[in-house]
Amino acid sequence: MKVRAHVFVRGRVQGVFFRSETRQEARKHKVTGWVRNLLNGGVEAVFEGEREDVEKLIKFCKRGSSGARVTEIEVFQETHTGEFENFRITW
Repeated sequence: MKVRAHVFVRGRVQGVFFRSETRQEARKHKVTGWVRNLLNGGVEAVFEGEREDVEKLIKFCKRGSSGARVTEIEVFQETHTGEFENFRITW
């Protein structure tokens, strides 16, 4: 079943390759959507794909890239739209 998750990650998640590694994981698991830095130092992402694959991306976000220190993650389940063709880093 296709799902959509809107994710907010806080902690030391900027300047540690969090977005690029998230994109790499998303492409590996055939998840579409986007990831971006926030002005408050956090990261926001939208993931769409098969439930198991989106859950793998959420699990990745809980630990982050090797230099990251995730302190909090919020996940909001939304309605799958199918609007994305791939996964990208955005601004």
